[in-house]
Amino acid sequence: MSRYDENGSSTIDGFVIESNWHEIVDNFDNMNLKDKLLRGIYAYGFEKPSAIQQRAIIPCIRGLDVIAQAQSGTGKTATFSIAILQRIDTTIRDCQALILAPTRELAIQIQKVVLALGDFMQTECHACIGGTNVREDMRTLEQGVNVVVGTPGRVFDMIQRKVLRTNNIKLFVLDEADEMLSRGFKDQIHDVFKTLPNDVQVILLSATMPVDVLEVSKYFMRDPVRILVKKEELTLEGIRQFYVNVEKEEWKLGTLCDLYDTLSIAQAVIFCNTRRKVEFLTEEMTRQNFTVSAMHGEMDQSERDMIMKQFRSGSSRVLITTDLLARGIDVQQVSLVINYDLPNNRENYIHRIGRGGRFGRKGVAINFVTEEDKRTLLDIEQFCNTKIEEMPVNVADLI
Repeated sequence: MSRYDENGSSTIDGFVIESNWHEIVDNFDNMNLKDKLLRGIYAYGFEKPSAIQQRAIIPCIRGLDVIAQAQSGTGKTATFSIAILQRIDTTIRDCQALILAPTRELAIQIQKVVLALGDFMQTECHACIGGTNVREDMRTLEQGVNVVVGTPGRVFDMIQRKVLRTNNIKLFVLDEADEMLSRGFKDQIHDVFKTLPNDVQVILLSATMPVDVLEVSKYFMRDPVRILVKKEELTLEGIRQFYVNVEKEEWKLGTLCDLYDTLSIAQAVIFCNTRRKVEFLTEEMTRQNFTVSAMHGEMDQSERDMIMKQFRSGSSRVLITTDLLARGIDVQQVSLVINYDLPNNRENYIHRIGRGGRFGRKGVAINFVTEEDKRTLLDIEQFCNTKIEEMPVNVADLI
């Protein structure tokens, strides 16, 4: 289903970046993707495309040059990875897409995403980065891979050594372009670009659009589609955050049962990190005669819709779920969020409890913390610039 949104625009250094593409496809099933790619997307845990994915995947697949401005954490990597996997022919063992990134860590992260999404397509993706064995790099590239992701220096070295053949490259992606140009890779990027076919498609992603990026885009790109996605504002204002020291994983269940009376005062969402944990917790709570409902990504859509309907109407009061759904549940009455497991990803903490059009306008978040989790808790506090205190005895009065 396609619909249109308001114009996004952003003024940077006197330049105005206007979105000039307003088509939105809000479902992966409607993007006409290869079956094996679609399987990879769902197996990876994606349910619904993010804002940038709804807008940018289609023009990328159509072979248009694209400048996408979106903050990190919005799903940019999967946007260009899906477009690449849709456009390449994995039966040809030759590089058809080249992705440049500013750091080795980011290059490896991108490689993992491409391999995971392309799992059912048997995609070969190689990370070409400094600090690794040059001979091994050369051997892998000589054998031929479908996608290369790397840092500019090593990639250019491999092109000069004629082991990275560029004549079949259809897509050239510059990820974190602002970061890349601030690190002074400009000349190397130009050197790499000169070796690519004249009709190569260029996709440029950047959180900000400084003049350097705009200049590079003028030099490299033909009449690019411009897509600007503002980051949703997520704040933790008005949410009291506590932790309970449970010491050991196996003590969490008892702690939750002790808290249950407090939970059912209002509606509560309990987050676990895995589907198995959701199922275990639901079984245990039900066995002890507590009423709970559960939801995770492996349930079919109709079942999930029914559970959400019950929860929204208030007929079910405690919902146990995984992170997969942290961004998708918007229930105004939820005033208590329990992190049975601390999230693996710091940003998900904000999505679980944050109020940018998410959960309750005011509320309480309770985090179960084992000995191993203490470091993670500190990390979350620093990342979110927030304070998580020990849970007081009268927590029920705060909900």
